[in-house]
Amino acid sequence: MAVISQDDLIDSVADALQYISYYHPPDFIRAMADAYRREESPAAKAALEQVLANSRLCALGKRPICQDTGIVIVFLEIGMEVSWQADMGVEDMVNEGVRRAYAFPDNVLRGSVLADPDGARANTRDNTPAVIHTRVVPGSRLRVEVAAKGGGSEAKAMFKMLNPSDSIQDWILSAVPQMGAGWCPPGVLGVGIGGTPEKAMLLAKEAMMAPIDIHDLQARGPANHAEQLRLELFEKVNALGIGAQGLGGLTTVLDVKVLEYPTHAANKPVAIIPNCAATRHLHFELDGSGPATFDPPDLSDWPDIVFKPGDDARHVDLNTVTRADVQTWQAGETILLSGKMLTGRDAAHKRLIDLIERGAPLPVDFTNRFIYYVGPVDPVRDEVIGPAGPTTATRMDKFTRPLLEHTGLLGMIGKAERGPAAVEAIRDNAAVSLIAVGGAAYLIAKAITKSTRLAFEDLGMEAIYEFEVKDMPVTVSVDSRGESVHVTGPRQWAKEIAGRIAAVEVSA
Repeated sequence: MAVISQDDLIDSVADALQYISYYHPPDFIRAMADAYRREESPAAKAALEQVLANSRLCALGKRPICQDTGIVIVFLEIGMEVSWQADMGVEDMVNEGVRRAYAFPDNVLRGSVLADPDGARANTRDNTPAVIHTRVVPGSRLRVEVAAKGGGSEAKAMFKMLNPSDSIQDWILSAVPQMGAGWCPPGVLGVGIGGTPEKAMLLAKEAMMAPIDIHDLQARGPANHAEQLRLELFEKVNALGIGAQGLGGLTTVLDVKVLEYPTHAANKPVAIIPNCAATRHLHFELDGSGPATFDPPDLSDWPDIVFKPGDDARHVDLNTVTRADVQTWQAGETILLSGKMLTGRDAAHKRLIDLIERGAPLPVDFTNRFIYYVGPVDPVRDEVIGPAGPTTATRMDKFTRPLLEHTGLLGMIGKAERGPAAVEAIRDNAAVSLIAVGGAAYLIAKAITKSTRLAFEDLGMEAIYEFEVKDMPVTVSVDSRGESVHVTGPRQWAKEIAGRIAAVEVSA
């Protein structure tokens, strides 16, 4: 019989969450490096380069891969022979481990969990509570899978109750383009099939944490229907041409994982959940002999990449840029930003719109300014700011027209695509929308030379800051004429991939 102490579980959860905040799983890095070597789309290759460079910096500096340090998800398998030396419940122990991990002073992690989700939406400040799933199984061990799941990829989870005769493959291939780029592809797509609606979602969440082994499966061939579905979806999802960050390219998914469960004769529940470019998960076991230990990965798994913008990148001074200037920018163009920009995301936007609607003065002058959709991690030691990557621009679409029309704002910076209403507002106001690479938060923070909080301090990481930046790399996602690289890029690469497939079929 294993006797597991309270402190061992708390310490193990805390250490695991710190570990995954700055170490990508090695299988993920190898898959990303392979995708980088094979990528032919210049925009997608540059995005992959930034993700890989960022990952190596984080592994060396022990700082978060992404500013969104996730909502914690924990799968527990408790052996029936396990006993406890504890005065706390198991979930309380897990949450204490989360609390300690996110407050660790040498690597403070961002609190993103909000209580009262349809009301006050108050930040719990320590990222508790975790979402915990527990099974009781035979044995004398405690098995734990810890993940920190970013909100951008969670927002793209999808579920469908299909009819028994419906094609799962057809639904997934129609659903993935609807997910857009807010989940920061490429990543792993988890698929759950069967059971009941909630069981299918749980299967998809578990599936996406399995090791990346699609190339091994391709080499040996499928042994069952689920493996055949994995192979077909891997090929066909990548043939959509969505590519890294949705810019168009050869790799949209690094692997597709499928888990199944028996279901009712009248149903075929299907769920898909993607894991993003900041994939973070780790498995450990406790047997009563002490806390889990985690050895640093071999840094030779990381390609030695330093991000270098191309010579054709346009240098822009944010302190002097004008509306006439931005009208010369082209969708897909690389821009290096220097000077002062503002920040703000969901909660700040809502307050700004409320002030505009009331005719009240705004706390900041937005005339000829850019706003960066970001909620940074708090700085440690001598940092100006902690990791500060973009949040999903699409969530700000409903605020875009009133902000552009009432504030003199020139442009916005986020990640992923803009919806039709936002694109129209950008075109009508001769503005622009830019993207920074999701999954490159620490790399981006290196370009920030000064940070000053200006307004809405009570919102914490969602407050309005002023950043001073030097050569911060971005891509024009929507230009002043309303052309979107998230439309043109995938369309171009889907056509290119289809042509290559057709050529192979003809030659065969």
